[in-house]
Order: sequence, then C-alpha cells, then structure tokens
Amino acid sequence: MACAGALSPLNASPMLTVAALYHFTRFNDPAALRGPLLARAEKSGVQGSLLLAQEGINGTIAGTREGIDAVLAHIRALPGCAGLEWKESPAEAMPFGRMKVRLKREIVTMGQPDVDPRAGTGHYVAPQDWNDLISAPDVAVIDTRNDYEVAIGSFDGAIDPGTRSFREFPDWWQANRHRFDNKRIAMFCTGGIRCEKSTNYLISQGVEEVYHLKGGILKYLEEVPPEKSLWHGACFVFDQRVSVEHGLRPGPHVMCHACRRPLWPQDTQRPDFEHGVQCRHCVDEFTPERRAAFRERQRQIALAEARGARHLGAQPGSDATGRDA
Repeated sequence: MACAGALSPLNASPMLTVAALYHFTRFNDPAALRGPLLARAEKSGVQGSLLLAQEGINGTIAGTREGIDAVLAHIRALPGCAGLEWKESPAEAMPFGRMKVRLKREIVTMGQPDVDPRAGTGHYVAPQDWNDLISAPDVAVIDTRNDYEVAIGSFDGAIDPGTRSFREFPDWWQANRHRFDNKRIAMFCTGGIRCEKSTNYLISQGVEEVYHLKGGILKYLEEVPPEKSLWHGACFVFDQRVSVEHGLRPGPHVMCHACRRPLWPQDTQRPDFEHGVQCRHCVDEFTPERRAAFRERQRQIALAEARGARHLGAQPGSDATGRDA
C-alpha cells in the first residue's frame, strides 16, 4: 500500500493517496447509502467518484491518509462490504476536482442482467504467477478494456477485442468464440472489476477454464518489476493522472477533454488539436453544436482561472461524453 505520509522530493508537500476499489454485494436501497457516504467523504476532505448500484460499489477516491482511511472504514461498514479490497497509489496533486457519489443500474455496465459475479468468477491469478500463465501455448489472453485504453499499453500477445465500451464485449465474444476452442482463457483489465463480470459471463457460456489477473493491471504494475514484466506501455486510469507505468508512476499521457481519450504530449501540437474541443481521435465525432458548447466551456474555464477559481467544467475525472468504463 502507498505511504501517504511521505514527502514529495519536488515540493516537500505530503503525498496524497489514491484508492481504487470495487465490491460486489447486495444493496437493497443504494439511494439510502448515498447521502451518508458523500457526507463522510466531504467531511474527510476526500475527492473522487463512487458508483452505487444494487450490485455493489465501484470507484476511485483521493485524499490524505487519514481521509482515505475514514472513507474506507465507512464503506467497509456497509452491508456485505467487510471484505472490501482496494488498491492504492500515491499522487503529488489531487487528481479529482470534487466528490461525486452517483446511483447507477450497474457499477460497471455490461448490460447482461443474468451476470452475477457473486455466483462465481474465473480463477484468480496473482501478479507473480501471471507471466507463466499467459506464456503457456494453450492459453488465449484477452484484454477486456476499451480500444482507447488498449492503444497505450497491454500484455505481450494479448487479444484486443476492439470494443468501444464494455457492453460490446458479449457480442464480440459470440462472434469470436470459435477462435478459442480447446483454449484456456486468461482475462485482464485495469483493476479487476470488468473481469469479475466477463469471467462469470464466459462460465455461463460453457467455457470451462477461465482465469483473471487478481488486482488487475494496477496490481501487476505495482508488484512486478520492469525487468520481469510482460507489460508494454502505460495503463489508462480514470483520473487526472491519465496513465500510470511500472511502480504506478504517472505516465506521459494527457487527456482530450472532449472525447476523454489519452494523448501523447506531441498530439497536442497537431493542427487538428484544439484544447477541450477536439483531438486527432475525435476530430470527426462531434456535431458543430457540440463543439461550440465545448468552446464555450473552455472560455468559462479560462475566465474562472483568471479569477483564481475552478470552473466545474474543468473538474478532473468528469466525463463530458458519458464514455463508459
């Protein structure tokens, strides 16, 4: 776990702790949990985004060591959450602009009502055992993340389904399942939550041997040293850091605040880039009206910054497009 009390060598200020978490449990009334959870986070000075649904909780938060501990204690006291696990990484600056607790139909949207990770998932594989598994000739390795995440980093030989959202994965599997006859399936994602659902789905489809990386890419990058790693590139994260690398150090990427895709710094020098309005990925994706709204948002952000304030449209971690994790 991160040592949040350490001092940054750059500015000698206390490091913040970023905690990524999810837990599948049954919440009969998620709406009743929202207010107290939000109040606890705000009182503790914690910022980030948490999702509540009848199937559980998911999200990422950041704050001081004491603040994170207080919020985690509150979550562990919720029904069925005593066994909550989470992953931590350090941050020199707050990667979120405010605290949000939202109610959703699913804490990660797959659109398959019969999928229930509580009924069973694939076999968990510890990061230190992952390399041996995915190097086996009878194992097919599937990256369950979205195309824009896969584009900046993945494991050696991993199959990219090319999905734009997780809800497309079941259709991709139905169209491609014939490719995996007599194969063991190993799956991975950022922190593990998508694999909880995707492995349960494959089991329901009759796949006998399904495995997934425990703790996801984040745990692998934390525990496996670069010289032993089969990971190449950076891992996209849903906050202002944009990406992380081995040791969970911040990666080189920046974010397009129109389409929320990760960019290399040099992408911002392209003639088709307009800050907050478009990048090379989304130059043809939005209507003129939507782009005008983006430009107005950027104008309001600039005015707020000139006053020394933060405009809500500049909140890190906000999602203008509704892009699905």
